[in-house]
Amino acid sequence: MTEQKITRIYMVRHGATQLSTEDRFAGAVDVELSDEGKFQAARLAERLAERLAERLADDSITAVYCSPMTRTIQTATILASLQNTPVIHRDGLREIHHGHWEGMRRADVESQFPDEYAAWEEDPFTFSPKGGEAGVNVIARALPVIREIVLEHRGQNVLVVSHKATLRLLISSLLGFDARGYRDRLDQSPACLNVLDFRDAVRVRLMLFNDVSHYANQPLRPEGQLSKWWDTLKE
Repeated sequence: MTEQKITRIYMVRHGATQLSTEDRFAGAVDVELSDEGKFQAARLAERLAERLAERLADDSITAVYCSPMTRTIQTATILASLQNTPVIHRDGLREIHHGHWEGMRRADVESQFPDEYAAWEEDPFTFSPKGGEAGVNVIARALPVIREIVLEHRGQNVLVVSHKATLRLLISSLLGFDARGYRDRLDQSPACLNVLDFRDAVRVRLMLFNDVSHYANQPLRPEGQLSKWWDTLKE
């Protein structure tokens, strides 16, 4: 029997931006990395390049994919620069669109659109703000891109740079979690590293999740950017 090689995908969230620091909805807003975000991405690039310096051929990255947003392109370009790998854009990897909430602070959205925000908090997988996307729509466009990458790069290591909600939804779907709770139970810090090993386009194992040890000495604590399920302490 021929040994079937594992396809390893390094899934990375883009580095920090000014809008993410201000806790604004910025799925469709095109924004550049902040200086902090560039620092985070550079530390991750060094981390990945260390494996190549050790001449571990199994850890070489053969392709880099990202969404077409500036912040992901900048992050992917920093990461690819030490891998000598071109960056390929895929529209399906872009962030969830928050409709008329885009650019607004989370607290302002909650106060100005209380009913809509409450419905989104209850079920962000099937509900979307006016003009925006629901989580199920993100899965419908992003999951086929991952399948394409796995089939195109069998037995190789591939880097995918995307966004907070998109990555949480992808990981939920790939691992068979209830995606309705993606905001409650999963986080993605800026420039974090996730590692997923694919036996084929369907069977996948999570090897590393939301790791930021390349720029932080301990896991980051979420500060009001998850759901009410997490943020609200009930006595």
